[in-house]
Amino acid sequence: MLAVENEKTKVSRGWVLPVFGAVLGALVFLVVRSSLTDDSYITLAYARNLAEHGEWGMIPGAPANSATSPLNVLLLAALTLVTRIAGDPHPVLALGILTVLCGGALGWAWQRIGRVLSLPTAAGVLGITLVLLNPFVLSAIGLEVLLIPAVLMVLTVFAMEGRPIWFGFAAGLAVLTRIDLVVFVVAIAVCTPAIRRKLLPAAGFAVLTTAPWFLVSWFVFGSFVPDTLVIKQAQAGLFAPWSYSTGPVMYYIGWPVTVLVSFLPALVGVVALAGWVAARFAVRWPEFPPLGPIAALAAGGILYYIAYSYIGVGPFHWYYVAPVAATSAFAVAAFGSWYAQTRERPALRSGPPLLALGLTGVLVLGGAAVDAAQGLPWKSPVVFGNWASAQDYARVGTALGKRLDGAAVASPGEIGTLAYYCQCAILDVFSDRGAAVSLVRQRIEQASPVMSLALRVNYHWLDRSVAPRKPDYRLQYASGPATGPDSWQVYSAAKGVGHFTLTREQ
Repeated sequence: MLAVENEKTKVSRGWVLPVFGAVLGALVFLVVRSSLTDDSYITLAYARNLAEHGEWGMIPGAPANSATSPLNVLLLAALTLVTRIAGDPHPVLALGILTVLCGGALGWAWQRIGRVLSLPTAAGVLGITLVLLNPFVLSAIGLEVLLIPAVLMVLTVFAMEGRPIWFGFAAGLAVLTRIDLVVFVVAIAVCTPAIRRKLLPAAGFAVLTTAPWFLVSWFVFGSFVPDTLVIKQAQAGLFAPWSYSTGPVMYYIGWPVTVLVSFLPALVGVVALAGWVAARFAVRWPEFPPLGPIAALAAGGILYYIAYSYIGVGPFHWYYVAPVAATSAFAVAAFGSWYAQTRERPALRSGPPLLALGLTGVLVLGGAAVDAAQGLPWKSPVVFGNWASAQDYARVGTALGKRLDGAAVASPGEIGTLAYYCQCAILDVFSDRGAAVSLVRQRIEQASPVMSLALRVNYHWLDRSVAPRKPDYRLQYASGPATGPDSWQVYSAAKGVGHFTLTREQ
């Protein structure tokens, strides 16, 4: 009878962290839903176009391949189709559902990791909140910033449990989330004996999961890797003299407290990883905690940071989510496991791990304070650089769609929210494949020999005869109040008062 009751208690506790993650995901989405960044609306425009028209592109009738995360678009499109039960499609509602699901997946992963490492439930709560309350993460909701930590933690779970088939499936989902997450997949697979011994079936299931999309992408859309790699490399100069490697310093100058609460847990994780490696190979601990896969996750985060510093992309704030989430997760797992060991081995001191977990908890509270200080709900993200708020962009986009009446317009440089609300032919490298072809050609000519070769292989099947579309109008942004007809005044927490002006192309 007692055994049955204990089993029921374990099952009931098994739902604690998934439910906590899902509820917290719902709450944070209610906070940020009206403040989504311009790049987030690029993803939402892709999802709506796929759900409504079955087309892969930002605008109807214009195929493109500028969606960085195919899995994010596919999931949002599927959920958008579900929302059509209530009438019109609602991609933003679909994003809310996906946010809840990612929170639940994080909770599920921490629940399973907690069982393997005998972690206290509080450690799992800390791991979830480090992601869901991180101001850098919340400032980019709509992009794949929650899908990344969710799929990486699930991948780590299957590695820790020694399940190569499920690991392969999760590895495929990780690569579909962002192709650069292959760094984490390789690191975890190589460092986990149970996966390494059955690498062939794991790799086989990963290929089966990813092959349908990548074959279509390479042969039909002309690029194995999305065009965003080339686009973002071309935009690296926007942040001069800052680069990806020095980006945290740039953000610290503008948002010092935000950077501290967002990045310090990751730094703690890096230090903990160095200590774990030293202890693992220098100290003969008879019951050393099985941290290998999650240590490999953290190592993947470091390798990811180095790789991004090398390929020369700009310090877009959402690019830091993967390494920060990975190393922060190791900090929680390492110190939580150390604390769990002290309860079984009285000779070990519980003070240091409790202090580390407590300090990490203080940083989580600091992140929550930064989030709350932005106002509830948010009018703009904490980390923000767009020319207009999401609300003003929505107003301009709606008016622009009515004004154009089917004509094409050149984008001012920020296209996502305008395209989503305009539902018109607004053109730039994200929506017009002809413009992207011109950029690809230029990038191949200017790249280093190694990068140039990689780009040539990636774009081997690209139809380079596609010419950029000619716009009928041009939309331009300038600071200061609006003046004259076809001009819309906007406000941005980052740029202040500005305006967009529509002019006819000559």
